[in-house]
Amino acid sequence: MSPTRTPPHTGGGFKAVCHRLWHDHAARWAVAVLLFLYAAVALADVIAPVGPYWRDRSTANAPPTAVYVRDAQGRFHWPFVLKQTRVFHEESLEYLYPVDPTVRYSLKLGIKGEPYALLGLFQSDCHLVNVDAPASLHLLGTDMNGRDIFSRLLFGGRISLTIGFLSLLVAFPIGLIYGGIAGFAGGWVDSLMMRFAEILMSIPSLYLLLTLATIIPASLSSTERFALVVISLALIGWAGLSRVVRGLVLSIKQQEFVEASRALGQRPWVILTRHILPQTWSFVVVAVTLSVPGYLLMESGLSFLGLGIQQPDASWGNLLKEAQTLTNVLYRPWMLAPGLLIFAAVLAFNILGDTVRDVLDPKSQART
Repeated sequence: MSPTRTPPHTGGGFKAVCHRLWHDHAARWAVAVLLFLYAAVALADVIAPVGPYWRDRSTANAPPTAVYVRDAQGRFHWPFVLKQTRVFHEESLEYLYPVDPTVRYSLKLGIKGEPYALLGLFQSDCHLVNVDAPASLHLLGTDMNGRDIFSRLLFGGRISLTIGFLSLLVAFPIGLIYGGIAGFAGGWVDSLMMRFAEILMSIPSLYLLLTLATIIPASLSSTERFALVVISLALIGWAGLSRVVRGLVLSIKQQEFVEASRALGQRPWVILTRHILPQTWSFVVVAVTLSVPGYLLMESGLSFLGLGIQQPDASWGNLLKEAQTLTNVLYRPWMLAPGLLIFAAVLAFNILGDTVRDVLDPKSQART
């Protein structure tokens, strides 16, 4: 073997990871949950009965629409719904939604509705399932503004499930290169760079984000606010990674293949990028899978506090905000659905990250 060739990565490879994910029941379920969630939000335009900004104030705070397969006589039918009509109950001083059992509205597949651009490319107006007017299909009811919660959950998931990866695309290259340079250079350069990273790590991330959120002009669109949230999360998330990468580089640069590269006269930048940093990929892969849920929770927390994605745009955080009152928790428990999706996504990411770490970490393999 050539003395300058980088040795193979420690731990298992891609096939080993796939093999472990397939044979580990918890990991298999985690992958299935994540694939289901990402497929659902990617196809939200098709699956959602209506768009994210659709509203009908006459159906505000309506309960989930019941789907029936049998009529009052017990005969089976194609799934159908009954029209709900909002009425004010004078004794209880609340709005009720009784149904009209005399007319059935069958669920229709591939029904035409609001036009959209599927994946931003294909124009269409075909929705997976809906019903004809005057009936309506609200699988998780509506909010106080008469907007369909199920549809907004799907569209809101696009932001909540992608903001973590977008933040990592900014934070991880910075942390990887910064930590690699610090560890490879050593000496006063290493000390100076690490002191700067420690200063960033000492800043309370939540309070920093709260401060940034309060100075963001209210005139900004939700897309611009979304971009600022991503950048803010990334700018405070790379320092911890850089310290770990720096420690790995300090260990790797003492190995024989690095010394051989130096003896052959290769440039320091080539040695760092071609021979040293690739040895840290196993850690980076594990760190990515374990960091995504943290970014997801942070975005959800900011949106829940009203400092992230703003209405009328949807994210799981600001959808969950509407369920913070005791009245909604007790009488409209379906509004807690965003919290359940956040819990499922975070749990699935953590299980996936633990499984990948067990495969790629040689110490974990030795224990097993």
